[in-house]
Amino acid sequence: VQLVESGGGLVQAGDSLRLSCAASRSVFSLASLGWYRQAPGKQRELVATRMNGGKTQYADSVKGRFTISRENARNAIALQMNSLKPEDTAVYFCNAKDSSLIEYWGQGTQVTVSS
Repeated sequence: VQLVESGGGLVQAGDSLRLSCAASRSVFSLASLGWYRQAPGKQRELVATRMNGGKTQYADSVKGRFTISRENARNAIALQMNSLKPEDTAVYFCNAKDSSLIEYWGQGTQVTVSS
């Protein structure tokens, strides 16, 4: 599965951004799709995931601000990020797991939030 992210950029605190990740395989064939992020000097961490059945999971730090959604027509997964904070600055990676739970990663997209 190939994953291609888009939508990153430089914004100010309080602004919004929408990330999108296009998959080379039908999203219906994937067990889960999600977003992770990695800030400089830190480990990669889960931001949000969406299971094929619709169940979602969010990191505590983004609950109420970020929303993950599947864009079926575009074969993609999106992450709507509102009320961005400087601590949200990181490289954001798209993640997919297939029915065998093999993981796939996108190349990452930079999100920078200035104070």
